[in-house]
Amino acid sequence: MLSEAKELHSSNLPELLSRLKSSVVFSTYQAGQLISLGQCNGALSFGFTSFQQAMGVTRTPTGLALASKHEIWQLPGQTEIAAHIKPQGSHDIAFLTRSCHITGPVMAHELAWCSGQLLFVNTLCNCLATLESPWSFVPGWKPPFMETTEPGDCCHLNGVAIAEDGSEPAYVTMHGISSKEAGWREQKASGGAVMEVKTVEVLCKGLSMPHSPRLHRGELYVLNSGKGQVLKVDRGNGEIEVVCELPGFTRGMDLIGDTAVIGLSRIRESAVFGGLPLQERDKPLRCGLAFVDLSKGELIGFCWFESGIEELFSVCLIPGFSNPAIIGMKAKANENDKDENSQTVWAIPPP
Repeated sequence: MLSEAKELHSSNLPELLSRLKSSVVFSTYQAGQLISLGQCNGALSFGFTSFQQAMGVTRTPTGLALASKHEIWQLPGQTEIAAHIKPQGSHDIAFLTRSCHITGPVMAHELAWCSGQLLFVNTLCNCLATLESPWSFVPGWKPPFMETTEPGDCCHLNGVAIAEDGSEPAYVTMHGISSKEAGWREQKASGGAVMEVKTVEVLCKGLSMPHSPRLHRGELYVLNSGKGQVLKVDRGNGEIEVVCELPGFTRGMDLIGDTAVIGLSRIRESAVFGGLPLQERDKPLRCGLAFVDLSKGELIGFCWFESGIEELFSVCLIPGFSNPAIIGMKAKANENDKDENSQTVWAIPPP
């Protein structure tokens, strides 16, 4: 079971989460899980909830939103219910799976709350999109070299940085500047780019499968995934500063204060991941979470999965809560059922 996945963490991680006054949720496409990491009474606490091909996850004004293979799910947060979830008294917020919007398999890589609505990166159709009934999705901004939003995954548009006031998308990442179906694959090792949304100008290029652009304290951070790097990109001239290198394929990032929490994956030899600079390293690659001090470029904490999970997809901090519970759709089969999805929980109005 994934709940028994073997992990190794730095001894300071519970204290670090406490100091950050935050917990973490992160997704894994490969294992089909939304995982929570918190701390309770000085010890780490994990929760595993099944979603088919779990991808982008983000905070919303009411809780969380999560992309999976065919749907985007809404998981409103409930503090009152959390106290009753077993083991009682250990959780301070519960995210309950309550509704979804069926998009079809659009490869929704990242989600973001922007200008009062949920925005997502529709990788299959090379655009940013929103949700509106009765449509599967509503196409929005697309790169200038794309004439249509027909399915094709031409440039592998995958990440979006939202302006810090939440008003608009500011930057996007893509694996290649191409309008040909799957054309990005021909240049994946060094064809990646960061583009400014408003001006549609390429801010920097020559990146290796970049992901997770983020604006934080006026700075733009980007993961140069194929090299296992965290970058800081000058928003004026596109100059790149390597903040640090990490022992894995960097994908998924959230930031709080001087700390970045970054997802790492062990890449596999395949048509997608073969031939990346990261594979030239002598040391073994890791899968898990890296906590990085941005001011020093140093790894200050970690949680590595040594079995059961090979890749992480999206990372989202939950500020102000130390130990979240995530409740999925599956009901508990019997008292011996250890599936963390399996608690039967109802959210109903008071009498």
